[in-house]
Amino acid sequence: MRLVLEKRDNKSQSMAIIVPVASFIISLVLGAIVLAVSNANPLAAYKAMVTGAFGNMRRLQYTLVEAMPLLMCGLGVGIAFRLKFWNIGAEGQYVWGAIGITWVMQFWTFIPTPMLLPIGLVVGMLLGAIWAGIPGFLKAQWSVDETLTTLMLNYVAIGLAEYLYISKWKAPLGNMGTPEFLPQTWLPQIWGKVHWGVYIALSLVVLLWFLLYKTRWGFELNMIGKNPRAARCQGVSIKRNIILAMLLSGAICGLSGSMNTAAIAHRLTKGVNANYGFTGIIIAWMANLNPFASILVAIVMAALTTGADALQITLKLPEAMGEVLQGLVLIPLLAGSIFTEYRLRAIHKEAI
Repeated sequence: MRLVLEKRDNKSQSMAIIVPVASFIISLVLGAIVLAVSNANPLAAYKAMVTGAFGNMRRLQYTLVEAMPLLMCGLGVGIAFRLKFWNIGAEGQYVWGAIGITWVMQFWTFIPTPMLLPIGLVVGMLLGAIWAGIPGFLKAQWSVDETLTTLMLNYVAIGLAEYLYISKWKAPLGNMGTPEFLPQTWLPQIWGKVHWGVYIALSLVVLLWFLLYKTRWGFELNMIGKNPRAARCQGVSIKRNIILAMLLSGAICGLSGSMNTAAIAHRLTKGVNANYGFTGIIIAWMANLNPFASILVAIVMAALTTGADALQITLKLPEAMGEVLQGLVLIPLLAGSIFTEYRLRAIHKEAI
C-alpha cells in the first residue's frame, strides 16, 4: 500500500476550516518546544502573553491598535492571492502610504489644515497602489515573476523611507525622524488608544466581502485563481484583472500605512517598516482569504506582538521571541493548506 495526493473535484469547505485551526494548534506545540529549549515554561509563557495582550483595558487597546494595520494588510494581500498573484510587497506598499501622508503634512501647507488628513490618506493610498501596480503590470504584460518583484520592491521603499527621515526630511533640531504632524491633523481617538482607523478597517471588511463574494468582478478573480484557461475562454481579461487587483491591493496597504502614521507615530521615523505587510500574508492565509475571518486572525497575531513584551518582563526572554512565534504560525499553515485542494488516497498493490 502507498499513499498518494489526489486533487479534489471541489475545494473542501470542511478542510478550509479544519486546516487553519489544526495549524494554529500545531504552531502552539512548536512554540512550546522553542520556549522549552529557551528554558522557559511554555504554559507560563503563553499565560504571560495572554495577560500582556488582554489583561486590562489599556493592554486590550494596544492590541486592537496593533491589529488594525495587520488586518488591512491582510485584506490587501488577500485580494491578490485570490487570483494566485503572490503579492509579497505589502510591506513596501505600507511604507509608501506612510511616506505619502508625511509628504502632504510636511509640504502641502498651501491647503487648509482640516484638509491635510483626508488628502494625506488619499495620497498614501495612491502611492501604495502605484507601487503595487508596477509588479502587476510587469506580470500582466511580460509574465515577470511577481514573487521576486514584489519582494525586492519592499527594500527599495524601506531604503527610501530611511533616507527621508534620516536626511532629506529630517526635523531640523530633532532626533531621527521628520517634524511631527500638527495635532489638528492626527487621526482622532475614540476609546483610549483606539482611533478612527477601526471604522476604516471594519468598513473595508464589509466592502471587500461584498465586492469579492457578491459581484461579477469577485467572481472573475476567483475564476482566474482556480482555472485561468477557463476564465480566458469565458472572455475574462486576465491582464486587466491582475492590474486592477494589484492596484486595489496596494491602495489598501498604502491606506494602512498612512492611517497608522497619522494615528500613532505622527511622523515618518524609524520603525515605519514594522513587518505589518509580511504578517498580513499570514493573516490572509489563516483566514482562508475571508475578510470577516481576517478580523479574528489579525487580533490573534497582534496579541502575539503585544504579548511578547510580557515575555521580556516576566520571563526575561528576548523581544524577538514574539516574531519567532508568529513565524511558527505560518509553517504549519502552508504545509496544511494543500489538504484543502488535495486528499490522501491509499493505493493497495494487487497481489501478483
